[in-house]
Amino acid sequence: MVPAYAASASALIAVLTAMTEQTEVLAGQVEQGFGQHPDVEIYLSQPGLGMILGARVLAEFGDDPHRYADAKSRKNYSGMSPITKASGTKQVVLARYARNRRLGDALFLQAYSALRSSPGARAFYDRHRARGATHYQALRAVANRLVGILHRCLRTRTLYDENQAWHLRNDKLTTLAA
Repeated sequence: MVPAYAASASALIAVLTAMTEQTEVLAGQVEQGFGQHPDVEIYLSQPGLGMILGARVLAEFGDDPHRYADAKSRKNYSGMSPITKASGTKQVVLARYARNRRLGDALFLQAYSALRSSPGARAFYDRHRARGATHYQALRAVANRLVGILHRCLRTRTLYDENQAWHLRNDKLTTLAA
């Protein structure tokens, strides 16, 4: 019985080693291809986006500059914008069910990562949580805002600026970072 487990473990280690090597090769190819795109600096300036996640977001949104008429259409495509249903005195805000799931997952990862790297994103998230939003709802709101910021940066051909993105003055930004 022990030799069978040893052989099985040995085979599994060989498979994992090969997968790790191929993952590194693939990551290098993605970085090389993404690094040649004209919008790479804009994507990499966004909080929470690195080479791999930035390439994934770019691939899912596409790079046609005229595909999205406005930030709202980009947000709707991503599935980050909420759906509000109202009937009489009742109003319910729901997450979009029909959406690009690969893009949505990438944007959630970006939003989660941005909580550490962007004081504005963190403050925005904390305000939503203070109003009673769940972690998922607040994270979706951050992701929705980040999609709008990315859209503006792509339209104006400018890099991400923390002060403009979150409408913060320098003294307020310093207080949030502390």
